[in-house]
Amino acid sequence: MIEIRNVSKAYGAGKSRFLALDDVSVTIRENEFFTLLGPSGCGKTTLLRTIAGFVDPTDGSVSMNGEDLLKLPPHSRPVNTVFQSYALFPHLTVRQNIAFGLEMLGKPKAEITRTVDDMMALVQMTAMADRQTGQISGGQQQRVALARALAPKPKVLLLDEPLSALDFKLRKDMQIELKRLQTETGITFVFVTHDQEEALTMSDRVAVMKAGSIRQIGSPRDIYDRPAERFVADFIGDTNFIPVEVSQIAGTVAQIKLPSGKMIEARAVEGATGGASTLAVRPEHATLGIAQDALMAGTLKNIVYFGTDTHYHVDLDGADSFVVRAQNTPGNKLDFSVGDAVGITFPPQVGQVLRD
Repeated sequence: MIEIRNVSKAYGAGKSRFLALDDVSVTIRENEFFTLLGPSGCGKTTLLRTIAGFVDPTDGSVSMNGEDLLKLPPHSRPVNTVFQSYALFPHLTVRQNIAFGLEMLGKPKAEITRTVDDMMALVQMTAMADRQTGQISGGQQQRVALARALAPKPKVLLLDEPLSALDFKLRKDMQIELKRLQTETGITFVFVTHDQEEALTMSDRVAVMKAGSIRQIGSPRDIYDRPAERFVADFIGDTNFIPVEVSQIAGTVAQIKLPSGKMIEARAVEGATGGASTLAVRPEHATLGIAQDALMAGTLKNIVYFGTDTHYHVDLDGADSFVVRAQNTPGNKLDFSVGDAVGITFPPQVGQVLRD
């Protein structure tokens, strides 16, 4: 639906020239929840604002269903934006806020009334219709902002970190709500966040960005289970990085030597090479046990209880620290204490050899 090709955005000139976007190309599909994920300053909001028309790219093209968006001013593009600040009118009611955009478009009064009623029902705000938005909670304001943006029936809804101002529980509730709204309306959502949980929870696909470029695009499961490089593995979830020697790569299977000297198989990403490399292992994929016959051994240095699970921090012999995450289920309590000699094991090909 949206084709972004070789888009760059430069600010300044000469030595002060800064590339906010560096030759970005991506395709966003119709009726998709697509998330731009990355740390602050990586270019994700700049890319979103380029689609909206608030930023003119230095190079490249942006089209929607074959139509060149760069020729259209922001108000003529079939997109709407939900900003981080919501930008509601505090002196107007919920109903008036949702109707505002439709009134500016000159829609008939009967259509406005019908659409506003539908939008309030969609975001479950009918009971608050006559409240001023300055008198409702942050989560309710978020729903009103969404309803106002959805009311004109845009082809694409752009969301710029809209959940960042909400508290933890409300943010989790709104993650589910946003995905429900996207599914029910069938509108393409392009969502910007630095929060990995938001990206994994809601998205059909995720684009991980760094320094103005896209490092990997895939489903949340692909991004988490098969990160293409160290940055992606490190940014998405918790990961253990182990220095290894790659002796052989056949297709996607690598034969590697652990710091303990033991040989195992691991997955190899495209572009991985032999010699010194890095193995990534997620904490929940490893098991803590006795040192004898384990793949790696070390000393248990810390035990951290998180309610749903417990993290065991191990100082490995001949390598850096390693974290094992164990679910706190009945009968799954590990009988280890700080200072114990312990071993770490994980199944074949759970680990992934990365390109740095």
